[in-house]
Amino acid sequence: MLKALFSLPRSVWLLGLISLVNDSASELVYPLVPLYLSGVLMAGPRVLGLIEGIAEALASLLKLWAGVMVDRSGAAKPWVVAGYGLAGLARPLIAFVAGWPLLLALRLTDRIAKAVRAAPRDALLAANIAPGQRGLAFGLHRAMDNAGAVIGPLLAWALLSAGVPLGQVFLWAIVPGLLCLALTLAVKEAPPPAAAAPRLSWTLGGMPAPLRRYLVVVALFTLGNSSNMFLLLRAKELGVAEAQVPLLWAAVSGVAALFAVPLGNLSDRIGRVRLLVAGYLAYAVFYIGMGWFAEPGWRLYLLFGLYGIFMAATEGVERALLADLTPPEQRGTAFGWLNLTMGALLLPASLLFGGLWEGLSATVAFGFSAGCALLAACLLALWVRPSNTQ
Repeated sequence: MLKALFSLPRSVWLLGLISLVNDSASELVYPLVPLYLSGVLMAGPRVLGLIEGIAEALASLLKLWAGVMVDRSGAAKPWVVAGYGLAGLARPLIAFVAGWPLLLALRLTDRIAKAVRAAPRDALLAANIAPGQRGLAFGLHRAMDNAGAVIGPLLAWALLSAGVPLGQVFLWAIVPGLLCLALTLAVKEAPPPAAAAPRLSWTLGGMPAPLRRYLVVVALFTLGNSSNMFLLLRAKELGVAEAQVPLLWAAVSGVAALFAVPLGNLSDRIGRVRLLVAGYLAYAVFYIGMGWFAEPGWRLYLLFGLYGIFMAATEGVERALLADLTPPEQRGTAFGWLNLTMGALLLPASLLFGGLWEGLSATVAFGFSAGCALLAACLLALWVRPSNTQ
């Protein structure tokens, strides 16, 4: 595996490094938002669900649009540069927020930036790698992304432990944000596909049937996959100290970074669907544990470690499977649809999760998410029959 890993193109490694730096900035901020929201802005789970859901839903159409435009123009780099640059400038401004509507505006800006870059970046990555190494390449990308997600929370923990006020910690996100922007300028555009660019289309009518079925499965799973910030809020509710919340999330990202490459490589050998089914089952077990059995101490950290394995088994493999199911000339649009599906459903997922938590109990909310994951795993195993494409 190491020989294959180091034989990957330079562009794959550079895109991974960009994600590492970007996530160092993003995850410096991300674990602190629910703490800032509840401790400083005095808002609860419903508002958290509203903020995260609206931010993803309003940005989701841009994800499809950016993917379609990549297929039409054959150029992905401008979208990648713009997306990472906008996010790097928006995150530090959270330090100046005095009310949750402005926090919503900044989170929306950050999500729009991700929407603009997500499908073009994934299409650029897929264009630079052979089909038999897609799992490995996307696994490496997710591993480096999650390595950044370890660095960010550790920086947050160090700053909080040193007595830096919560609001001022956000300002530090400007440093990796600017570095990330500089790195994106070194990315080289991929050569356009041999086939002619398709007619501008927003529909799935011309897409392969297995891809359409796969997106239905992703939609079902996403309905139960609300914002990860609820997990951090649950950890705090269970008694985890505020300064340790970033450490907990760093541990999750560390596990995901450790397992993303070997699990991505495994998907190249045993098939993506099998690995995704296992990942969805791990998600269900984690959410059942968080709803019924979690308590402060080693059990909670063990559960969050399982969540890291779920991330490693799904994040890169989901994208590699989509690349398997899609012709090269439609890949930008397909990645746009994948990101649109995930983003648009986060609003109802987050609002539903927050409503179940406040209206009934955390146990009911976590149980609902586990049920969606189990149904999605069954549907994926029985309904999606991929075959490798060019």
